[in-house]
Amino acid sequence: MSAASPRISRLEPYLDRPEPAPTLLKMLVGVQLAGFREDAGLAQEQAARAAGFSAAKLSRIESGKGRRPPTEADVRTLLKLYGTDDYEASVLLKLLRRAGEPGWWQRYDKRLMPEWFDRLVGLQEAAATIRTFEIQYVPGLLQTADYTRAVVERGLPNAPSGEVRRRVELRMRRAELLQRPGAPQLWAVIDESVLLRVLGSAEVMREQLRHLLAMAERPNVTVQIVPLSVTNASAPAIPVTYLRFGGLDLPDVVYLEHIRSANFLEDRDETEEYRIALDRLADEALKPRDSLELLRTTIAERYPEG
Repeated sequence: MSAASPRISRLEPYLDRPEPAPTLLKMLVGVQLAGFREDAGLAQEQAARAAGFSAAKLSRIESGKGRRPPTEADVRTLLKLYGTDDYEASVLLKLLRRAGEPGWWQRYDKRLMPEWFDRLVGLQEAAATIRTFEIQYVPGLLQTADYTRAVVERGLPNAPSGEVRRRVELRMRRAELLQRPGAPQLWAVIDESVLLRVLGSAEVMREQLRHLLAMAERPNVTVQIVPLSVTNASAPAIPVTYLRFGGLDLPDVVYLEHIRSANFLEDRDETEEYRIALDRLADEALKPRDSLELLRTTIAERYPEG
């Protein structure tokens, strides 16, 4: 058994996950293949040429990108090229087969789940830590159904009622992630203007802010508010989601959403810039306890019952 076996044996628990995690497993397969290539002393272009692949194809396999995992034939070709031993090859091929099982979110039609959004949901399902900064809306994983409906109706005013209903259902299903066993840590920094912008109605906002309070009391959720009085906050101009995967040799990923597309940053220098920016923003925001007090005050003053 080769020296790499202890490394890949850490992946065996992922063979028994009760819920498919195709995005995570594609990334893990890609990272391990890149490791085997490096152990064999091959540069990516050399390996691609020897396997009969384009450099772009091998890069895509190693990064775990794309809606579908690589084919078993392609992975076997690479494993043979790298001289991978039988134990390592068998674990990796089992992971590959599990990566082909659709996640729950992939059962939605592509209108609701374009490829870039499919990848985001898959990454969130796989993440150990999710950090987010929002300047316009409550973070999606912390929204109520009525608030989500108001967000959808504002962004897609001509959408049929059935599509609105499916989008709300999808958002609520995503939010279940935070209440599962082994849920990720969520650290949300929110601009105070989000609390003041009425979506739906005052009643919808009151319910949403109460939900935000309740979620912030969970041990895996931290909420901080950047008050309007902080006029020189080092806030990015767009929402940011930062994902870490914890102990699996996977790169951090920064997700930047646009109107009909998104960017995923994985280069260490780029993601480090966003991590520093989020750290600085958290320092400028109210502490978690003070943030919850601001939420209570906002509910009482702007969205009182009756």
